[in-house]
Amino acid sequence: MKRFIPFMSSEPTVNVVRMTGVIAAGGRGASLNDAAMAPLLDKAFKKGKPAAVALLLNSPGGSPVQSSLIGARIRRLASEHDLPVVAFIEDVAASGGYWLAAAADEIYLDASSIIGSIGVISASFGFHELMERQGIERRVHTAGKDKSMLDPFRPERDEDVERLKDLQQQIHDTFIDHVKTRREGKLSDDADLFTGEIWVGQRGVDVGLADGIGHLVPVMKDRFGDKTRFNVFGPRRSLFQRLGARVLTDTLDQLDEKALWARFGL
Repeated sequence: MKRFIPFMSSEPTVNVVRMTGVIAAGGRGASLNDAAMAPLLDKAFKKGKPAAVALLLNSPGGSPVQSSLIGARIRRLASEHDLPVVAFIEDVAASGGYWLAAAADEIYLDASSIIGSIGVISASFGFHELMERQGIERRVHTAGKDKSMLDPFRPERDEDVERLKDLQQQIHDTFIDHVKTRREGKLSDDADLFTGEIWVGQRGVDVGLADGIGHLVPVMKDRFGDKTRFNVFGPRRSLFQRLGARVLTDTLDQLDEKALWARFGL
C-alpha cells in the first residue's frame, strides 16, 4: 500500500513488453507489427512511472519495414520519457528480431540464445516446368516491362535477380547502419558480423552484439534493488487462442513462419 501514500517513496517498477513471433504486417497468427505493438509500448513507457522498460524478445525476424517501425517507436518513446531500455533475448533474436533488440540501450541473452543474422533474405518457388508438363499457358499483360519481376510462373530472368539483389543490398545497408549506430563503440571487427552469420550466447557478447549473459529478473533487481516490481505487457489472446484453438490462416503463411523458426533449429 505504500506506493499509494503521498510523499512516500515506492518500490521501483520495470515495465516489461513481451515481443514474441515472426515480424509481419499482419495476418500471420501471432505476428509482431507496429500497429499491434504501438498500444503496448505506449502503456509500458507511460504507466506507473517505471524506472526502465525491458523488452523480452523471441523472434526469428521477418519484415524489415515493420522491424524498423517498431524499433523507431521504441527509440522515440525512450527519448520522450527519458527511460533506459534493456532487451532480454530468449531463444532467438535474429534478422528483424535483432533489429528490435538493437533498439534497446543494452542487450542481454541466455547462454544458449541465438543472435545476429544481420542480412536480408528472399525466397520463392518456380512453377513454370510443372505448368508446361500440365499444358497450362501463362498469360500476363503489363504496362511497364518490370511489372512482372520474379514471376514464379515463368523462367527466372537474370535481370530480375540482379534487380532483387540491388533492392536487398539497399535494405541490408540500412540494417547495418542501424546496428552500427545503436551499438557504436561496442562492435568487434569480426569479418562475419554483417554477413548473416549467427552467434550463440557468450560468442554474441564477444563480437559486441550483446552486453552480457543475464536474465530479466536478476539483472533488473541487481540494478534497481530486490524490491523491484515487474509489470508485463503483451498482446491479448483471442477467445479461440485462450481455449487452445488457432484461427485458420493461409497455409503458405504458416509454412513461412515455420521456415523462419526452423532456420535456427526451433
